[in-house]
Amino acid sequence: MDNSYNPYSACPNPYGCPVEATLDVIGGKWKGIILYHLLSGTKRFNEFRRLMPDITQRMLTLQLRELENDGIVHREVYREVPPRVEYSLTSFGLTLEPIIMLMRDWGERYNKEIAMKRGVLESTES
Repeated sequence: MDNSYNPYSACPNPYGCPVEATLDVIGGKWKGIILYHLLSGTKRFNEFRRLMPDITQRMLTLQLRELENDGIVHREVYREVPPRVEYSLTSFGLTLEPIIMLMRDWGERYNKEIAMKRGVLESTES
């Protein structure tokens, strides 16, 4: 029996493994997109709505709240009339930048692959 160390099996609690913890924090349809937009700087709620027109107000509120509770996003409320709320990445949230940028790069590569395959399929179907 091989008893050598396997870094992929290191799975401390409360999650089954570190990847599960990461996906719990940034997984889902919207969190990665929210984080990607926050990498360019502070955003207000309606800015997110313009950047992400397909997200509902309720879902955006929920996702921002979860990211805030996980210590990834900072919510700053300004005592003005009307009240102004801004969202930014915490210093811990900024540590996700390499992951988010790698996801962006992979998505661009994937889009090119799909476009090439569709181009090949479309040209052979004609």
